[in-house]
Amino acid sequence: MSRRTNLPTTNSALSLDMGSPMTHRADARANRRRISRRRFLQNTASLGAAFWVAGNSAWADSKSANDIVNIACIGVGGKGSSDTDQAGNHGNIVAICDIDEQRLGKKGEAFPKAKKFVDYRQLLDEMHKQIDAVVVSTPDHTHAPAAVRAMRLGKHVYCQKPLTHSAWEARLMRDTARQQKVATQMGNQGTADSGLRAGVEIVRSGAIGPVREVVAWTNRPFKYWKQAPDLVARPKEMPDVPSHVHWDLFIGAAPMRAYHPVYHPHDWRGWWDFGTGSLGDMACHTTNLPFMALKLGYPTAVSAISGDVNPETYPAWATITYEFPARGDLPPCKLTWYEGAKDGQRHLPPAELFQGEKPSDSGCLIIGEKGTMFSPNDYGANHKLLPLKNYEGYKPPEPTLARHELGRGNDDNQKLEWVRAIKGGPAPLSNFDYAAVLTETMLLGNVAVRTGKRLDYDAETQTCKNCPQASQFIKPEFREGWKI
Repeated sequence: MSRRTNLPTTNSALSLDMGSPMTHRADARANRRRISRRRFLQNTASLGAAFWVAGNSAWADSKSANDIVNIACIGVGGKGSSDTDQAGNHGNIVAICDIDEQRLGKKGEAFPKAKKFVDYRQLLDEMHKQIDAVVVSTPDHTHAPAAVRAMRLGKHVYCQKPLTHSAWEARLMRDTARQQKVATQMGNQGTADSGLRAGVEIVRSGAIGPVREVVAWTNRPFKYWKQAPDLVARPKEMPDVPSHVHWDLFIGAAPMRAYHPVYHPHDWRGWWDFGTGSLGDMACHTTNLPFMALKLGYPTAVSAISGDVNPETYPAWATITYEFPARGDLPPCKLTWYEGAKDGQRHLPPAELFQGEKPSDSGCLIIGEKGTMFSPNDYGANHKLLPLKNYEGYKPPEPTLARHELGRGNDDNQKLEWVRAIKGGPAPLSNFDYAAVLTETMLLGNVAVRTGKRLDYDAETQTCKNCPQASQFIKPEFREGWKI
C-alpha cells in the first residue's frame, strides 16, 4: 500500500490506517533525494500518514541533513530540562530560552551550539528563519503566549500539559494550529503508552458496557507544592530579585507582583495567576484514558464544591463534576474529579466504587453497565477489569491504535511522534485538536471552583449564561506588552 497524501497533520491520530513499513521507508528515501530541506519542511502539513506498531518503525529515523528539524526550547529547567534533552534526540537544538540564567547556563553546557535567550519574544523575532519547531515547557501562564506566537510564525509546537492557563487560550491554541497547519503535541506522556492505548480499545470494544460514570483522583498537591491551607495570601516580605532571575519575564502576561521564592522556581503551580493547581497539573494525565476512550468532548455543565476559596491560591480540596451529553451511540456521562485533603484525610471517591480494591495514590474508574475499568496510576498505563471474577481469561481486542517501538520511554516517544509528524508522518495522538478540548474541559473545573456556581456551559461561545462572572476566568486579562 502506498503512502496516502493530503492528510493534514492536525487530524486526529485516532483514525490512523495501517500502511506497509517497507513502502513507507522507500517513499521516505525517495523524498529525501528529491526535495530540499527547506521545501521538505514547508510541505509537511500536507504530507501523508505513516504508521508504526510494536517494534517495527514505519517512518524510519534519518541522519540525512535534509531531515534534521531545527528546534528552539523555551523553558529549560525542571520539566523543560528533560523535554529539551528528548527533543535533542530527534532534532537539532539551535536555541534555548529561560528567565533563570542559572538554569539557562546549565542547559547550555549540554547544548553549547544553541544560542541562549532570556526572552522568548526576542528568540522568535531573531531566529524564526533558523528554526522549524518550538518546545514550550514554561509555567502554565506562559504556555499560550509563547506557543501561539511561535505557531503564527509557522513553527511546529510541542507544549507541556496543561496546554494552557485558561479555557479561552486552549481554544485559541487549537484554532491557531489548524490555521497554520503545523504539527502539534501536548506533553501528557501517558498518551504514548501502549497500556493507555490498549485501555482505550478495551472500553471502546464494549467490554465494560455503556459508561455513564467516571471518577478520577490525584495525589496532588501534598508534598509537591504549597497552596491553601498553608498559603492563602502573598508573602509580606519582599526579598531582592536574584541577579540570575529576570522577574519581569517570569511574570509575563500575568499581573505584576513582587518577587518571592514561593513562586520561582517551583511552587508557582499553587497560585491562581501562574499555575492551574492540582486539576491543571494532573487531569490532562489522569482523565486522559476515559476522555479519549469515551470521546467525551465538551461538557454541558460543570460544578464544584471545595475548601475555602481565596484570591491567591488554590483551595485545600475540591470535588469537581462534569456533565457530558450523549455522543452518537454513547450515553450521557458524568465525570467526577477529587483532589487534595479534607479534614486531615485524602479526598478520594467513595470506597464502594473500588469493589474491594485498594485505592491508589492517583487513578481513575470507568464505570460501565457490565463492569468497571480501574486504572491505578496517573497515565492510564495499567488497568484491571472489575469484578475480577467476571473477567477471568479475558482477552483484549486486536490493536487498532498505533504502538511505538519498544525500548523508548513515553516522554521520548512523544517527541519522536511529534518530529515524525513534522516530517510528514501521522498526527501525534495528543495533537492540539484533541489536547485543546481535553484542557479546556478540565480547566472549566477551576472556573467552577472560583465562582462557586454550577456552570451551564455553551461550548460554541465559551460562555455560561447562568453565571456571567465566569467570563473573567474563562478568558483572563493579559498584561500590556504580553497580549496574545
